[in-house]
Amino acid sequence: MRLNKKILNAAVGATAVLFAGVHFIPGHENNGPVLNKAIEIATRPPVTTVETATGETTAPSSVEAAARNALAKLSGAVGTLSHPEALKDAFQAYYAYKAEHPSSVKKPYLYFVDYGQPATAKRGYFFDMNKLAIVEGPFTVAHGRGSSAAKYGVPTRFSNASGSAATSLGLYVAQELYRFTGHASGRLYSATGMRLNGVSEGWNDNARARGVVAHGAPYVTASTSGRSEGCPAMEPGRAARLLPRLANGGMVFLFAPNAKWMAGDEWLNGSNG
Repeated sequence: MRLNKKILNAAVGATAVLFAGVHFIPGHENNGPVLNKAIEIATRPPVTTVETATGETTAPSSVEAAARNALAKLSGAVGTLSHPEALKDAFQAYYAYKAEHPSSVKKPYLYFVDYGQPATAKRGYFFDMNKLAIVEGPFTVAHGRGSSAAKYGVPTRFSNASGSAATSLGLYVAQELYRFTGHASGRLYSATGMRLNGVSEGWNDNARARGVVAHGAPYVTASTSGRSEGCPAMEPGRAARLLPRLANGGMVFLFAPNAKWMAGDEWLNGSNG
């Protein structure tokens, strides 16, 4: 049974988790309002039941408990995010999909990008969801040229349509590796590529047909990123290192503080595990 967004927020706030083992980033004692809000969500006092829209009470699901635990363990080690629910939504979506499609999630890795930040921000993370640890991050990630007018701006337009050159938000299953070829500054280049299957229906499920993939790109550097055709592209060396670990069964989650998508994506709106 799926829970609506209102009920999910109550359930996530109600799950009992001890905020132990969190490692804060050195020099980030003043975390700012967004990260502080995320930590507040992760450390709310425990309750044993949640009231549903029909007046019934139910215990938080295993999906919600797992998402809450991941948030508690990882939020203190993640830098500034664009929205207090960015990580919570990523972990909720990951565990909800894994609970319903366990055979599809063959690897414990999650590639997360916060597209509520500009292209000059380090907005990507690579998580090990078994160890609840950051493998790499934060690092720069490109967004689609159809998602922002400014080269280094914050993406504000997201699309699932072919020809849009825009980023598509939501949850993806990592698929096979291949040799990606593209053009940058008028020159042909090749890099490690990985195909993506979008599983957020209506939001990114056209990704494979559009040719939206994860790949390395020379226009992504350690300090900034250019714009792709909608792909969450990263530095070439990082792609060669991380994408083989993610391929064929890892997950990708592309976030932005887009109210319509946050309300409409099924994997953000809960599932009883």
